[in-house]
Amino acid sequence: MNTTSVDAYLRDGCGRCEHYQTPACKVHRWTKELVALRDLVLAAGLVEEMKWGSPCYTLDGKNVVMIMSFKDSCALQFFKGAALVDEAGVLESPGPNSRFGRFLKFRSVEDVTARRDLIERFVEQAIALERAGIKVHAEPASEPVPAELEKRLAGDEPLRQAFAALTPGRRRSHILHISGAKQSETRARRVERCATDILEGRGFNER
Repeated sequence: MNTTSVDAYLRDGCGRCEHYQTPACKVHRWTKELVALRDLVLAAGLVEEMKWGSPCYTLDGKNVVMIMSFKDSCALQFFKGAALVDEAGVLESPGPNSRFGRFLKFRSVEDVTARRDLIERFVEQAIALERAGIKVHAEPASEPVPAELEKRLAGDEPLRQAFAALTPGRRRSHILHISGAKQSETRARRVERCATDILEGRGFNER
């Protein structure tokens, strides 16, 4: 894992897989976008560090926001994103079990440029939350997501987004149905049957 510097991260990659220091590294797909995001975050006066193989920006030693690289996008990850005012509904949850963090994703330099004011507002909000010592209040954790469903969501971005967009009750209905099977193979089959309903925004047995 690359923990040396952000310049090394941009040059060599994150070091989290076998593509480190090769053109195939996902960091290199988004170099221009990452540089643009870095400039905007640094302009807010945060301290730049490397944590978990990604650029992390802190205030008085507290994590505020990270810059992330994915196969299909790059993103700002706000550690207290659930507490940010998001009137446009553009912030995304990293996954069904994430209670606090939120992503703001980008797929082009033009996208970063067009949403510069929005980025600055979110960063300002995140800094204000940290300075005020605000704690994020989120809904209590629900039933654990079965490993078979976690694996399926991790490998299917549209399905992951659709699952995250379901109401808590609809997510819970799928989790309970899948978890109700004793055998892993049966749980995996139930995941596949639930996938269509999830993509169409329905709960289990909802028609």
